[in-house]
Amino acid sequence: MEDQANPLMLMTTSQGSIYVELLANEAPDNVARFIELAEGQVEFFDEVANATFTPRYYDGMRFHRVLPDFVIQGGSPSYHPLGAPEPMLADEINAIALGLDRLPVLNEDGSINPMLNVGNQEEFAQRVLEPLYRELGVEIVSELDSAEDDIVTNLRGLTVMRLYEYEGYAYRSDLQTRGISRGTVALANDGPNRNGPEFFIALRNADWLNGRHTVIGRVVEGMDIADRIGGMAIDPTAFNPQSSVIYSIRRLN
Repeated sequence: MEDQANPLMLMTTSQGSIYVELLANEAPDNVARFIELAEGQVEFFDEVANATFTPRYYDGMRFHRVLPDFVIQGGSPSYHPLGAPEPMLADEINAIALGLDRLPVLNEDGSINPMLNVGNQEEFAQRVLEPLYRELGVEIVSELDSAEDDIVTNLRGLTVMRLYEYEGYAYRSDLQTRGISRGTVALANDGPNRNGPEFFIALRNADWLNGRHTVIGRVVEGMDIADRIGGMAIDPTAFNPQSSVIYSIRRLN
């Protein structure tokens, strides 16, 4: 444990136990929500039953998405009968602490910063150019020529932090944030400020995820179990009975 005052969670799975130190000072709201979900303190209204429930949300769920040597992911509301809690929570990320304000989108030789994990020109257009066009007010193709100088100037000076802000991410300067490395527990999302119950454990360093996912904890014991869970790919779009089960998540301190 880095800090004995941090919550220590025991994640019991069908493959064994994983102990997670939650980083309450780095993501206080999202850590609090994670604990509340685990301990059954969040209310869900079921319209079919016309009743309110406070389930221990993660009990019986599965690691529904597994990419070997990358991540194991669980807690998807798509696989929970009561769906997602409301409201979704805002990101708690300090991009400056991660150094994203000093990372250029384009390297001096014109190549794309590998931090962005952009694989081809089409992805570059989608991930970089389209947000930049929106920021500059370029809405139609015919406006590209007149805005070319502004586009080139902005692209040369564009940082990873600014690009992510163009995408809708808003950062906090009052929090400390660590990058996503092996053993990190972070929240999955489908865009900025869309944090729910779904989380992942990184099986290796993944700095291209920095600034886009709120880190809530770190594995302090049981990475061998996480690696075992991550040993077989699991497609999140189809139920797989061989996927590992989360029996429970409980706070120990």
